[in-house]
Amino acid sequence: MTGRRLRTVDLARVAGLSTQQIRNYEEAGVLPAAGRTESGYRVFGEAHREALLAYRALVRGYGPVTAARIMRTVHAGDVPAALALVDEAHAGLHEERTALRATGEAMEELARQVPEADATRAAGGLRIGDVARLLGVRASALRVWETAGLIAPPRERGTRYRVYGPADVRDARIVHSLRRGHYLFAQIRPVLAELRREGGSEAELRSALAARAQTLTARTRAMLAGAGRLHAYLDVVSAAGTTTGSTADGPGPSAR
Repeated sequence: MTGRRLRTVDLARVAGLSTQQIRNYEEAGVLPAAGRTESGYRVFGEAHREALLAYRALVRGYGPVTAARIMRTVHAGDVPAALALVDEAHAGLHEERTALRATGEAMEELARQVPEADATRAAGGLRIGDVARLLGVRASALRVWETAGLIAPPRERGTRYRVYGPADVRDARIVHSLRRGHYLFAQIRPVLAELRREGGSEAELRSALAARAQTLTARTRAMLAGAGRLHAYLDVVSAAGTTTGSTADGPGPSAR
C-alpha cells in the first residue's frame, strides 16, 4: 500500500464514524481490504479514504443498500456492473419524476373540466354507460381500465351493476386524460396511488406534490454529488490497478 498510512481511528475520523463501523465497512466490502501490520492491526491508505468518502456520498443520494452494492461491485473488479447500478437508480428516479409530472397534468386537466360528476352524489352514483357518455368514451374502455386495476367501481348488491361514485368518476377522468397524453397503464397506476394516498383537498394535494418535487430535486442533486465522488474513486482504483487493496506487512488476526 502506497501513500500515507492511516489507522482505523484515523479513517473513522474522516467521516465521524466509530472504529467498529470502519471494520464493518471493510468486512462488508464497502471498503477495499485493509493491509495488516505484523501484530495484526489494520492499516489503511488514501484509497480507503477515497472509498469511504465515495460510499458516504452515495448513501445520501442512492441510499445505503444501493450504495453498498455499488461499492462491493467496484471492489469485485466489475466497474461496468457498478455503473449499471448507478444507471438503474437514475432510471428509477426518472420514473418517479414522470409520475409526479403526470399527476400534476391530471390535476390541471381536472381543474379545467366542468364538475358534471356532481350528479354522482345523488341517486347512488352513475352507471357505466353514464360515465362513458360523461367522458366521451366507450363503456368497453372503462371495463379495460377496470381489468387493468386502474379503477374499481363498487357493484350493486343483487344486480351487480357497477356504480361510480365521485372518487370513481375522478379516477376515470384521470385515466382518460393521461391516456390521451399517451401515458401507459404502468405510468398511470402511481398517479392514481398518489392521489388516493394524499386525499384531502386540491390545495393539500398541490402542496404535497410541490413537496415531493422538492424531495426529488434534492435526491437528484445528492445523486450527482455521489456520482462525482464515485468517479473520483474510480480514478484512484484505475491508477492503483487493483480494487482489493493490499496487505502492508502480511496477514494477521482479523479482530483488530
